[in-house]
Amino acid sequence: MKKRLLFVCIENSNRSQMAQAFAKIHGGEMVEAYSAGSKPSGKINPKAVAAMAELGYDLTSHSSKSLDEVPKEMYDYVVTMGCGDACPWMPAKNFIDWQIPDPRNMEPEEFRKVRDLIESQVKKLLG
Repeated sequence: MKKRLLFVCIENSNRSQMAQAFAKIHGGEMVEAYSAGSKPSGKINPKAVAAMAELGYDLTSHSSKSLDEVPKEMYDYVVTMGCGDACPWMPAKNFIDWQIPDPRNMEPEEFRKVRDLIESQVKKLLG
């Protein structure tokens, strides 16, 4: 049975997009992963695209979405990252809040550290 995961941040342009990508990379066929934003920007940050391309993942196939655009079905985990009260309730067995800084305006080296932190957290979640 697949684990259903939803990753939520504010803009759905950095953190939640990378988390969704890592869930697909490390979970493969065992996960069904989605991402969304409480106030989506409508685009993926080019820094996130570049950071994931360094690892061989093409983030250009993703799109920035609102919570209205993801299935309203029961998730095994809803993971929020930095949206606090701005993240509305979604049906889930487990809610987790990861305190991960928004890398939007970070230089590439710092951005990579956030990317790697997200990868580590996703691996723990899948483990």
